[in-house]
Parts: sequence; structure tokens; C-alpha cells
Amino acid sequence: MGTDATVTVRELSAADVDASIAEAFAGLLPQLSSSSPRPTVEQLARIAGSDCNHLLIAESEDSTVLGSMTLVVFEIPTGVRAWIEDVVVDESARGRGVGEALNRRAIDIAHEVGAKSVDLTSRPSREAANRLYQKLGFVARETNVYRYQGSR
Repeated sequence: MGTDATVTVRELSAADVDASIAEAFAGLLPQLSSSSPRPTVEQLARIAGSDCNHLLIAESEDSTVLGSMTLVVFEIPTGVRAWIEDVVVDESARGRGVGEALNRRAIDIAHEVGAKSVDLTSRPSREAANRLYQKLGFVARETNVYRYQGSR
């Protein structure tokens, strides 16, 4: 899989988020999670405007949004941590280097802000994504991932 020269990755600011961006996310996110609601312009602007979030989109030459991801960077007593979340590439653009371009930009940003490592999780059923992560140098960690979903 080579990187498509026509793919541009850019980070969105709160001011960049408009109805067309929200519509692009409304088309992308069901390809990632069927249970997630469509994000509003206000929600996306809040995410893009947060100091710890880097909301990235990949676009074609004609500004069609081909994919997106969020890099979350935060500081804790042991250092700066970076997590990649919600990576999604439109079905029509898969295999064109979109995911690779998004991940490479996220890794660059993480290093620019002082993160020594970048973490992510990926379902085993996402075989192409897992191959890409390994190609980029991610290694599986021997850890348990826990989720609390209880109510208070």
C-alpha cells in the first residue's frame, strides 16, 4: 500500500468546523461504530478546540474528506502520553494510503509535543488496520484493557 500523493492531512481548529465537516463525520463514523450518534457542529468544534485533542482529517485534492482520527495528548506525572482514537477511512478510499497518512501525521504531532510513545487499540477483526499499525512500527503490548460502563 503506497501513500496516495493526492491525500492531504490537516488538523482542524474549532473555527474550521462547519456543516460540511459535520456531514463528513456523519458519513465516516457509522463505518467505525454503528451505535455512535452523528456528531454536531458544536460537538466537533468543542473537540477540535480542546487543548488535548488534535482532530485530523485526510482530504483528496477536491477537498473530499476521506478519513479522520483524533490524537489525544495529555500530561501526567510520568510524562506526556499520546493516544490515537477513532481512526476511520471511508470505504471508497481504503488501500490508498489514507490511514497511513493520518497515522504518520499523528505520530509527528505526538513527538513534536514531547510524547515518547503513542498508544492505540484496534479490534483483531480489523486485519488491514492491524497490518498498517505493525508496518508503522506499533507493537502489541502485553496488557489488559479494561472498561467501566457502570452507572453512578
